[in-house]
Amino acid sequence: MQEQIEAVQRMQDYIAAHLSEDITLNDLASTAMFSPWYSRRLFIAYTGLTPSSYIRRLRLRHSALRLRDENCLITDVAFDLGFGSVDGYTRAFAREFGCTPKQYALNPVPICLFTPYGVKYRPVKRRTDEMQQIKNIFIQVIDKPQRKVIIKRGIKADGYWQYCSEVGCDVWGILTSIKSISGEPVCLWLPEKYILPNTSEYVQGVEVAMDYNGEIPSGFDVITLPAAKYLMFQGEPFAEENFGTAIEEVQNAIKKYNPSLMGYKWDKENPRIQLEPIGTRGYVELLPIK
Repeated sequence: MQEQIEAVQRMQDYIAAHLSEDITLNDLASTAMFSPWYSRRLFIAYTGLTPSSYIRRLRLRHSALRLRDENCLITDVAFDLGFGSVDGYTRAFAREFGCTPKQYALNPVPICLFTPYGVKYRPVKRRTDEMQQIKNIFIQVIDKPQRKVIIKRGIKADGYWQYCSEVGCDVWGILTSIKSISGEPVCLWLPEKYILPNTSEYVQGVEVAMDYNGEIPSGFDVITLPAAKYLMFQGEPFAEENFGTAIEEVQNAIKKYNPSLMGYKWDKENPRIQLEPIGTRGYVELLPIK
């Protein structure tokens, strides 16, 4: 099974690296080191999508982010990302997101972006065989401005996996489509005053400016957070499959840390913040201080 998972991951990595090019099943099969027929079968089994559907949805995701963030021509976006024609791109975009590229570029409302989860990194495993040495944890003080946060509440979740089982993993795609003041969505552990009855402490959201007046997706709430100081704890870069251990190391360091060493104390009135675990930057959490 591990050999199959790694073969599918290689195909996913190949697609990400060659997204603007013509990607054939033979290309993927060479990367997977299986026959084209078996490679396609494995890909569907582990991702739930055919390779062509996966490629199309990933291209549409990247195109939407370009239309949101750049002043670019729809024609350029279509051809840069490997679509054969503007008409074909427009139809695919409309089927995926319910609006045309032109409509979205003029009014980038929240949409559900495809999130290409790597199959190799889905199971949470402790890799003590590969990460036994104590890692460095970097700490710095940062200031967060007053801001709004568009959040999706869970039911009882106090962490990521329980939240996903309650809410689903598509929330992250919607949040990613909303332009954030911090450049990415966030996960938050909310203080009691921000938790509504029968909703979860742990939520996912996106930080936006106080004057944000864009569309709020159905089922999402908006909270306002004050300006606050945070201690940012950042671990060392890690191999993506070791993300569970990387998170554990940083969280253990947080439990042992005394903020009075820097003249602060923990601020229980503001949320604790978790960023997406990305191996190249290390795992990051932000804890409020005062």
